[in-house]
Amino acid sequence: MTLIPAQWVTSGFFRVHLWVLMGLQTFAALALWSLRAGSPAGEGVVFWQVVAAVIAAVVSYLGAVIWMYEARSAGKAALIIVAAAAFFICLAPSAMSPGATTSVTAAPIVSPGIKTVEVLSGGLLVGLITTAMLLGHWYLNTPTMKLEPLQRLLVYLAIAILVRMVISVIGTSCEAARLLQTSGGLQTSWLVFISLRWFAGLLLPLLLTYLTWQTLKIPNTQSATGILYAGVILVFIGELAAQMLSAATSFPL
Repeated sequence: MTLIPAQWVTSGFFRVHLWVLMGLQTFAALALWSLRAGSPAGEGVVFWQVVAAVIAAVVSYLGAVIWMYEARSAGKAALIIVAAAAFFICLAPSAMSPGATTSVTAAPIVSPGIKTVEVLSGGLLVGLITTAMLLGHWYLNTPTMKLEPLQRLLVYLAIAILVRMVISVIGTSCEAARLLQTSGGLQTSWLVFISLRWFAGLLLPLLLTYLTWQTLKIPNTQSATGILYAGVILVFIGELAAQMLSAATSFPL
């Protein structure tokens, strides 16, 4: 939401979805705290993750109040703080306890640098397509808004998908080369999940992004929102497949 031009979107969009983020961060804090004893990252890391989630929840509430009074600069600052806290939560296990990223199949440890690139690129992809879908839905409430904010998000989304493709190509090539040197070689199950990761998580979302762009030329924001709904589902499936594949490797797939 930080990337959306605030002057073109009504403040209600930011206010409502900051309340949603407050609920999600509260749930994350409770879930992390309840699972702290069995966490491979260690209770100390989980403690700081919980602190970050609580901070994000509090700032989300304050940000919603700020947007209620149309203070756009302060509202943007609140969004940046929430994003930074979420980024910290995702990176804390690898940055604060690198040994926790060791694979169960004795694959090399994922370096913090590679993990940072993976989290940032994956987070941008999921965040951009979800925000684009929510913004498309917001046009149903305020149909007089300009289309430029949604079009700008689609451009960012296409770039994020292409960046994710580059990272996946590099990771897939490295992992395939490693597997070819083993006795098992490239197993059918691995090829199936790689195909799912690429078709559901990258190729089809890129196609749907193009279709959404063309739909906005009509313009028909309701149809564009429906296309983005499908894109959100596909991206989540693709990223879940990528996480499952990357769990036993030292490369983001």
